[in-house]
Amino acid sequence: MNSLLLYGAPDVSPDLFHSIPEGIIDPFLYAEQDGRRVASLSVLDADKVKALGIEVIDPYELGADELLDSGIPRHEVDLELTLRAAQRIGIAEASVPAEFPVGVADRLRAAGIVLTVDPEAFVSRRRVKTQAQLDGMRRAQKAADAAMAVAAGLIHELRAGLTSEEVRAAMQAVCEERGCELPDDVIVSHGAQAALGHEPGHGEIVAGESVVVDIWPRDRASRCWSDMTRTFVAGGVEPDDELAEYWRLTRESLERVTAAVRAGADGREIYALACEPYEAAGYPTQRTKPPGTVLDEGFFHGLGHGVGLEVHERPGLGRSPDTLVAGDVITLEPGCYRKGFGGCRLEDLVVVLEDGCEVLTDFPYEL
Repeated sequence: MNSLLLYGAPDVSPDLFHSIPEGIIDPFLYAEQDGRRVASLSVLDADKVKALGIEVIDPYELGADELLDSGIPRHEVDLELTLRAAQRIGIAEASVPAEFPVGVADRLRAAGIVLTVDPEAFVSRRRVKTQAQLDGMRRAQKAADAAMAVAAGLIHELRAGLTSEEVRAAMQAVCEERGCELPDDVIVSHGAQAALGHEPGHGEIVAGESVVVDIWPRDRASRCWSDMTRTFVAGGVEPDDELAEYWRLTRESLERVTAAVRAGADGREIYALACEPYEAAGYPTQRTKPPGTVLDEGFFHGLGHGVGLEVHERPGLGRSPDTLVAGDVITLEPGCYRKGFGGCRLEDLVVVLEDGCEVLTDFPYEL
């Protein structure tokens, strides 16, 4: 009889929050076995967990008084209580995620409990979004669209001295008004900064520069994220020929891959479609670079990733195979760059359907 075990706090563990969507800051053991769901935690959080239909074992039922009075270190108390909880539940063997704490694993294994690291078992639980999660992601994406509109207006108008920091702050205010939070490191990178991957961007924006705006708001209610990118020309001027070509290739790449997304499609094959326009135009990709070399120009990154309780989660759309399933929410974000110049990236958020996809992003692509 194999079980699933998690140890952590829902506030910091996406896997646990998926199972127990409550704000709990202290770590505890959670188990699933033959339809039974059990958590070992104190009365401070017991009521909210019980309301979800989860059985609760209080640490004081497991001898917490005796252990606390013994004078052993608190971390030893917690480890012993976790072991006793697992034994009370009847855990003989269990699957755990790759992030399972090594200290807890050592204590359980020393007592004869067999633990098997099985990342796929936990990834698969979160791939298909619940209705509440999908509703939250739609709210987050609407906030992202509204924030991007504010950024576009500021960048096109380009008042004297406008900085990346000011654009970022304006977008954060928009997201806040819509019940979402926007992290401090979201990307408003201009000019040469735009070719530096996850460089957040800083300083004064200059007319004629490309400005890559990549934002990922999180809906506070569901704790689910969205993710989108657009590229603009500062000052609303016509793009130069190089940026215009980057945009044309990136738009073509995005159109190709959007048409290919559906349940059963392989992320690696969709990534290959994304590479084709760039390769045909002579730009390098991860597929064409010499093995062992570092690529930092052209289309130098993967096509996209899953989004949900984490900004970056499975499935992946890159050089490794990963089959899409209906209910996945993924990004599609091709781009092309040159060091010292900048670049262009366009990113949409889509829901994978049986026969295609639904694009959640609702914002123009034009520079």
